[in-house]
Amino acid sequence: MEVYFFDDAVERFIDSHDKGIQTKIGRMLVLLERYGNQIGLPYSKKVGKDLFEIRIKGSIEVRIFYTFRRNRIVLLHGFIKKSQKIPKKELEVAADKLNRLV
Repeated sequence: MEVYFFDDAVERFIDSHDKGIQTKIGRMLVLLERYGNQIGLPYSKKVGKDLFEIRIKGSIEVRIFYTFRRNRIVLLHGFIKKSQKIPKKELEVAADKLNRLV
């Protein structure tokens, strides 16, 4: 499977972090490409119908929502997690993008 960006916002989000976080995200994306929907906790978690999150831990908690479409992994939205629960606003952004996928 190959990883695709839904839009520039996801790519900008990843690029906005320091090299250490970018490296962790890159390694996680390699695992996701290799194992697809077989990857699970602690690396990935299902958060809704056809919606998953990549979980990057470190000095900050990074989450990137993604889905599977036509043998592709589509990165939808990324954010910095600051609380136990996923903020409703972040989930709504990801769900909106998921609904706009063709």
